[in-house]
Amino acid sequence: MDIVLVRHTSVGVPKGTCYGWSDVPVAETFESEAAMTKINLGDEPFDAVYSSPLTRARKLAEYCGWPEPIVDDRLKEMNMGDWEMKLFDEIEDENLQRWYDDYMHLAATNGESFPVLYARVASFLDELKTKPYRRVAIFAHGGVLICAGIYGGLFPEKDCFSHLVPFGGTETINI
Repeated sequence: MDIVLVRHTSVGVPKGTCYGWSDVPVAETFESEAAMTKINLGDEPFDAVYSSPLTRARKLAEYCGWPEPIVDDRLKEMNMGDWEMKLFDEIEDENLQRWYDDYMHLAATNGESFPVLYARVASFLDELKTKPYRRVAIFAHGGVLICAGIYGGLFPEKDCFSHLVPFGGTETINI
């Protein structure tokens, strides 16, 4: 099964804001970014289209022609807990430096860790493999795309964040 993963477009929050599970608005550039995403997706049909429940993913799915994607909570971005909607430079938490030093294993305060995010995404993809689809689109977030890329063998966990696609970008895995 071919899975085309689509990262949402730019968001309308200040650069450096930790927004994970927060339902933030899209940036003013949404329409131009979304138009490029739609072109890049091409005309080949999908057997199913899934989306994170967060507006920034669902809005892009709708713009690209799928106003009612199958919404799944496992496709949300990493939960950043107490740090949600705070500028990283303004977070006053003794755990922040420990997280910076080992973000691949530690969680944000009252949030989730990368292994928890990966398990959530892997659970979704394991279930998806049981479906009779040939081609699927998933509108989601950078962290979800990184997890799917590892799961699909596009790149190893080591240095996985160097493979983050840009806002509105896509990656394709085969499972």
